[in-house]
Amino acid sequence: MHLWKHSFRGKALQVAMTMASCQAFLLLGFDQGVMSGIVGADNRFGRDFNNPDTAMQGNITALYDIGCVVGSIACYFIGERYGRRAMLMTGGSIMIIGTAILASSFTVAQLIVGRIITGIGNGMNSSTAPVYQSECAPASTRGAVLTLQGTVTILGVVIAYWMDYGTSFTESSFQWRFPLAFQAVFAVCLILQIIGLPETPRWLVQHDRHEEARQVLAAIEGKPLDDAEISKSVLDIQTALEEERKDGPFRFLELFSWGETQNLRRMLITITIELGQQFTGSNMINYYAPVMFQTTMGLSRNLSMILGGCVQCTYLVGSFIPVFLMDRFGRRTLLIICSAGLCLCFVMVSILLSLGQMNAAYGATAFIFLFQVFYGAGWLPVPWFYPAEINTTRVRTRMQAIASGWNWMAVFAVVKITPIAFANIGWRTFVIFAVLNAAFIPMVYFFYPETKGLELEDIPLLFVKGGFTGGVFSSKGGRTVEPRQHAHNVQVDSKLEGMLQQVEDTGQV
Repeated sequence: MHLWKHSFRGKALQVAMTMASCQAFLLLGFDQGVMSGIVGADNRFGRDFNNPDTAMQGNITALYDIGCVVGSIACYFIGERYGRRAMLMTGGSIMIIGTAILASSFTVAQLIVGRIITGIGNGMNSSTAPVYQSECAPASTRGAVLTLQGTVTILGVVIAYWMDYGTSFTESSFQWRFPLAFQAVFAVCLILQIIGLPETPRWLVQHDRHEEARQVLAAIEGKPLDDAEISKSVLDIQTALEEERKDGPFRFLELFSWGETQNLRRMLITITIELGQQFTGSNMINYYAPVMFQTTMGLSRNLSMILGGCVQCTYLVGSFIPVFLMDRFGRRTLLIICSAGLCLCFVMVSILLSLGQMNAAYGATAFIFLFQVFYGAGWLPVPWFYPAEINTTRVRTRMQAIASGWNWMAVFAVVKITPIAFANIGWRTFVIFAVLNAAFIPMVYFFYPETKGLELEDIPLLFVKGGFTGGVFSSKGGRTVEPRQHAHNVQVDSKLEGMLQQVEDTGQV
């Protein structure tokens, strides 16, 4: 049953699709935040699992990310075959199974298995949701609606933090079982939301289901099936896919091509933006904020828990900023400005903590809050959807799976080393991430093309220029293509007029 056939059209359908893809990221955010208030303390969780040391805490927290990598790899191999909807429903179902194992855990081994299985489902969701949203959203609002995925991710983190804090006052195993079990609520909601929505028009065209694609596009735009704009959009998508298919079936080596498609360049951008997102140091804060405040800054456990929740509330506020700015200023501008802000924040945190005074620690805490605002405004949303934008329909699912896989491997690295780094070098950990944030500024400026306002069919034209930077450095604002340029180049209007004239002459469609 597809509810959209009966009731969802136009804005209502766009909102329903956005809410479904955002639900996947709400679940992702909750998963990222839920362990932070549970591990690292002398609480019921610690007593139930024999007070795991920092290395084991890192394993319990970080092996979830390995599961996410596995889920992303699964999407690479089967995502294109079964479609976006099927992968999201499968991911949600797997997360329900993992949650059941987690909530019923009595041993560390069972806990780790539950974390890994939950991660597999989340890896599928994080690989698929950006693709689903990017292939359905109109170009004029694509940046804003994709940015909402980042915002609800932080909403999930905030819910997890405060739920952890609320249950921390109980002495039974409810203290940690309830927050872990609550993941299933979001997973069930995801399945119920996506099950009634259509597949993306680009996936349908790619699988030669043109009439269904026309129906979906008409429903998204709220226009009749015979509307000229709908016919033009379908023809534009079809023409772009025909161009991509001219070399035959997909081959793995295509991803490493440096010819006309520039897939290797796209893949390098895809991987580096994912590594950039994680090596800003954000998940050092998101996963371990209470531990960081308690061990590195010398604050009490209760105050550390409260500050951890407040930091995420600030993060949530920061994540709303790009919803209004993304389609106005573009992806590059926000990334560059936010990289500079992140670097400044960690430089100040390092200086203040090096003084070893409580007042200085309070000042460092303020810069942690500011860090979350800068991160939420740029590096939070863009890396999740930018790979889906810059890659063609032919390889989009596979490239997004690669992006998600690298992202989760980087998360694993950061989450695994953070407790060890805090224990051995303390505040100097922030110096490392400050240097990395400074390095991201030239990386974005020289190599990342601007995609603001472009149709997905325009994106391949971003990669036709040669040279070391692919024309990004020499183009104003990194913008090498104008909106609807692909449709103009392939003369979609002329082709459509010819088709309509043929219909009039023959009386046949």
